[in-house]
Formats: sequence, C-alpha cells, structure tokens
Amino acid sequence: MTAKTVLILGAAGRLGQTLALAFAQAGWRVLAQARKPLPAALLKQPLIQALPCDALDSTVMLHLARQATAEVQVLINALNPPYHRWDTMLPPLAASAQTTALALGALLMLPGNVYNFGRDLPERLDLSTAERPDTPKAKVRIALEAQMAAAAAQGLDSVVLRAGDFFGGSGPGTWLDMAMASKLDQSIFVYPGPLNLVHAWAYLPDLAQTFVRVAERRAQLRGHHRFHFAGHAVEGQVLLSTLEQLSARPLKLRSLPWGLMKLGGLLIPTWRAVAEMRYLWDKPHRLIDTELRALIGEPPHTPLAQALRDSIPALQTARFDPALDVKVSP
Repeated sequence: MTAKTVLILGAAGRLGQTLALAFAQAGWRVLAQARKPLPAALLKQPLIQALPCDALDSTVMLHLARQATAEVQVLINALNPPYHRWDTMLPPLAASAQTTALALGALLMLPGNVYNFGRDLPERLDLSTAERPDTPKAKVRIALEAQMAAAAAQGLDSVVLRAGDFFGGSGPGTWLDMAMASKLDQSIFVYPGPLNLVHAWAYLPDLAQTFVRVAERRAQLRGHHRFHFAGHAVEGQVLLSTLEQLSARPLKLRSLPWGLMKLGGLLIPTWRAVAEMRYLWDKPHRLIDTELRALIGEPPHTPLAQALRDSIPALQTARFDPALDVKVSP
C-alpha cells in the first residue's frame, strides 16, 4: 500500500486518463472517479481503482473514497462538461469537488485556462495579469476560482494550475485533432487564426507530470495558490513547418470556417460555444511560469516535434529529430 492517494474526478476524460497514469507511474494510489467504465489502459494498472459514481453526489463520492482508503492527500477536479453547458454544469460540479476535498482534508487541484483574462488578453500572462469577466466562460472560471480562494478561510488548501490549449492524450476533442490534423491525410493543415501569432499549448503528458510534481509539494501549499504552466508557446507557422517535416511533404493551408460555425451555431450549441472563443486565435498569448519554476524547478517539457508525433496517430512512425524542437524565450 502506498502512503499517497489522489482522487481524480473525471478520470475517464482525456486529461483525467493522463493524470491517472502519471500519478500511478509516480507511485501514487489513484481513486479514479467516473460515471462510465474506465478505459482498459487504466484498469490494468494495479495502483488505479475505479470509483464509479456521479461527481455531483459528494456524499456518495466521499463514502466510496473513505471505503477505499484511510486518507486522500490530493483531489483533482478534471471534470469538463460539454462546452455549451459550462454555465449550468461547471459551478455545481466545482462545488461538489470543493465539498469533497474539504471533508477529506485534501489539497484541491484544478486545471485552469486563459479564459480568465478576457477578450483583450495581453501577450504575456503572469500572476499579476488582470482578470476580465467580459465573456461568458471568463465569468464562470473567475467565479469558480474565487470560491476556491475564499474557502481557504474554511481550511481548504487549493491550487489552480493554468495552462494553454490541450493536445496529446487519448481520444479526440482538442484543436489539434479536430481541426489542424483533421485533414493531414489529404496534405491539408487547418489553422484557426493567423500563422504569425503565438498561441499557448499544453502537451497533456507534460502537464500531468507537472500536477504530480506540484502535488508532491503539497506541504508547502497552505491556502490558495495559482501557477502558470508555460508548455509550448508557438506560432501557427511553427506548427505547420514541424508537421511538414514530420510528414515529409508540403501541406496546404486552410482556414477554419468561422463564418460557417457561427451560422451553424444557431442550431448546434457546441458550435456556438466554440465560435465564442475565436478571439483567442486573434490575440497572441503565452503563459509565464516563474512561480511554478520556483516551486518545482524545470517543468517537464517534451520537444514539440516529439509531442506532435506522439499526438497524431498518422505520424507515430515518423522519425523524431530533436533539431525540430523550438525554444521560445519568455
């Protein structure tokens, strides 16, 4: 029996799966909450135990967690409801996670994003950057994080680890697989914005390992804390060039049909929710990770070419050349 246990809410999701594997590989016992059956890759791990329940039912979740182990040191809220239902589903899910973490005496960890900074976000995003609730999703995220901070008065220790757009991990659902790499078999690269603007990305295996390293320092994390995960901050042109080299052929550039998505959003709520976030592709931005480095040292960083190759099935036989990695200064 390991002395360290983490409860991951939403363990069947893309981030949740990656987190579960990272913590198990680091020797943690993992309680993996999910309403649906866990993927086989998780079930075959001896340190991962399924916790089949509804994340909204904190009473049942707490009972099952206490049945499984004497103590939970860390609880990670990796729940991600459908994009168009954030305003109604995210607050109660977050409240349930917070209630459960308080009852367990566990450090509550939350993957954050850049939505908090609003439509006019500056290029450099650090802990002093002002938050602006000028979009629906910004309002939800700012309120959620404020509630976590306020709960410190009740004894809750919490961490928000903010990152850019996810890629990597298992299953569809990221900009990389739904847009950019969706037509690679036709030698087409689809990009949502101008190629010359920097965009913040988070390769999920690196982010998951960072969660582990932050969790290992939980004794230093009393009260509420925020950290930024820099990940890969690169221009669209860099992604295009790297994918061309990995696929060993030129790629034709296509823009994302934002007009069609906006029109389709009249009938398809998910399209409407995605179209609301177009501004993120028109504003260059990168996350500055000074405080994270002070806590854990050099964060995990997989070279971009290797991360892209490992994230796109069609490229997984491609040769990785370390010279393709791009270093972007902060």
